[in-house]
Amino acid sequence: MKARPFPAPAKFNVREYAAKDFETLYAIDQLCYSPAVAYTRAELRWYLGLQGAAGLVAVARRTSSAAAGIAGFVITTARGEHGHIITIDVLEMYRRKGVASALLRRAEAEMKKRGVQEVWLETATNNEAAIAFWRKHGYRVRGRLPNYYPEGMDAFAMSKLIARSIAHEN
Repeated sequence: MKARPFPAPAKFNVREYAAKDFETLYAIDQLCYSPAVAYTRAELRWYLGLQGAAGLVAVARRTSSAAAGIAGFVITTARGEHGHIITIDVLEMYRRKGVASALLRRAEAEMKKRGVQEVWLETATNNEAAIAFWRKHGYRVRGRLPNYYPEGMDAFAMSKLIARSIAHEN
């Protein structure tokens, strides 16, 4: 039996969000989520402007089959020992090519540098691909949030410890 080929890894770089990226991030969010769930421009600006907020973008390099441009992004916040992943969005053509994993690794590393020890997030209870992604990366369900999303959809509250306290490192 012939092995099923995996998609080729995406060729991209991860960098910090810049204000000039805003409209592209907004457009990507609109493509990634239903109109009821996708952020408005005002909401996206608000999240990017929160104290402790950080944005990272994955920029795809030009290849023979694809143009260069932003393939995905992540927005996080950090406050003391707690971090929060607001959203992670990847264009469909770049999914399952390591983009989201690279964004997540970099976001966790940046939060860890800022003293974050535990990262929280929410994901829809019916989004099996997202739940599998988060579990693969060490996130565990902490509880269920009823009616978290528009139209009554529940969310799982998930978290991951990314740093041990100094007392445990010795």
